[in-house]
Amino acid sequence: MSNAFLYRMPSGIPGDISRPAHSTIEPVLLDPANPFGAYGQFGKIVAGKFVPIGSGDAAADVYGPYVRPYPTSGGAASDPLGTSTPPQGNGVGNVLRRGYMTVLLRAGAAALNGQVYVRVAAAAAGKPIGGIEAAADSANTIAVNARFMSAADATGNVEIAYNI
Repeated sequence: MSNAFLYRMPSGIPGDISRPAHSTIEPVLLDPANPFGAYGQFGKIVAGKFVPIGSGDAAADVYGPYVRPYPTSGGAASDPLGTSTPPQGNGVGNVLRRGYMTVLLRAGAAALNGQVYVRVAAAAAGKPIGGIEAAADSANTIAVNARFMSAADATGNVEIAYNI
């Protein structure tokens, strides 16, 4: 049996830097009391530590998306590629300050040069606080300084350009 890409290759893994030569990544302190649920989610700086965007945050609060290191191991379960849950606890992580990254699209249809939104209120099934969306949802989402670079792949992964 062979594996073939019939129409399009997968876009990547959420939190992966997709164009390293054109990206600026900065180390940040993480807050064990306020961990990230997934790589590729946007965060802010609070008391000198990088934490996830939360309920009621504004676009001005956004510092950048959380970068998935490689190689890494996951949080509670064995996850050698670190694709699901970031490790919890004290430590240093990385944030994308400018560049290109793969993220998980939670709602809407991404398109080239489409605005990226982050959910900050009214969490629902498949639409968590901090989730990335392709359509504005009243006061429930904020527009961040990012654009989609294509449509999402079959699993919802899509490349974004942040702060470019």
